[in-house]
Amino acid sequence: MSYSPRYPARSEFLSVRGLRYHLHVWGDLSLATPEQPLLVMVHGWMDVGASFQFMVDELRQRPGWAERPIVALDWRGFGLTEVPQGDCYFFADYLGDLDAVIDALSPDHPVDLLGHSMGGNVVMLYTGVRSSRIRKLVNLEGFGMPATQADEAPDRYVKWLDDIRSPSRMKDYASVEEVAARLQATNPRLRNEFALWLAASWARQENGRWVINADPAHKKPQPFLYRVEEVKAFFQRISVPVLFVEGAQTLYFFLFNAKYSREEFLERLQLVPDFRVETIQEAGHMLHHDQPAELAAHIGDFLGPVA
Repeated sequence: MSYSPRYPARSEFLSVRGLRYHLHVWGDLSLATPEQPLLVMVHGWMDVGASFQFMVDELRQRPGWAERPIVALDWRGFGLTEVPQGDCYFFADYLGDLDAVIDALSPDHPVDLLGHSMGGNVVMLYTGVRSSRIRKLVNLEGFGMPATQADEAPDRYVKWLDDIRSPSRMKDYASVEEVAARLQATNPRLRNEFALWLAASWARQENGRWVINADPAHKKPQPFLYRVEEVKAFFQRISVPVLFVEGAQTLYFFLFNAKYSREEFLERLQLVPDFRVETIQEAGHMLHHDQPAELAAHIGDFLGPVA
């Protein structure tokens, strides 16, 4: 049986830097105040804004959260947001899109900002240059990347040039149940009812098959190096309180073959003037799926309500 949201989102669309952007909206945006600001949430790579539904259902039951406006966007080329022209994606565009969304939705007041994984990395950099637009920041497992060396740049460009010669492809599926099984293969902790519900937002029917709601060009690597010294400079300029939440069972750092560790990430995080780290024990990288109620408690306590 599929999950039934207690507080379903409504779909709205917004023109953002020439693209038709899709927003998942909970509540009345006009009710946002400086004390109870709009919460803007951004998802990770190969995910969609609907991914936050389980956590929102838990947040809505907390004191002061029943009517608070919340928005989760689908990044460019994900979900129902338009696919831009071109054959690859550049990280800076996510910051540009987020800046435009916040300006459009909350032009007069700072917002609370939350990002997961890739979205967590985006919101950290964004807040480093737009702290005046943010009241508080929540980063869910946006750990960043290993340090790179300048001599890696030529080979990075060789790979990028080779990859953009031909289009990427996404696997399709025979049924929504197959899509759900694919989600659970990636995250075995994902409950059956969550997987079935999320699969219908993560993919769409097309010519009798189920196709992932993601532009295959997202699979192409960017040509630019990840420059840790630049990232540190962003972190040092964050002037708002930051909550970092991790899943104790995450396997994130195993992806880098000992080139990057949690300890190195925490050293970078020490550069943020006001931060705290909290851990959810029975959760992995998709902690908003694994433990939405416990995560909502961490977020709710950090963000308010404000008296």
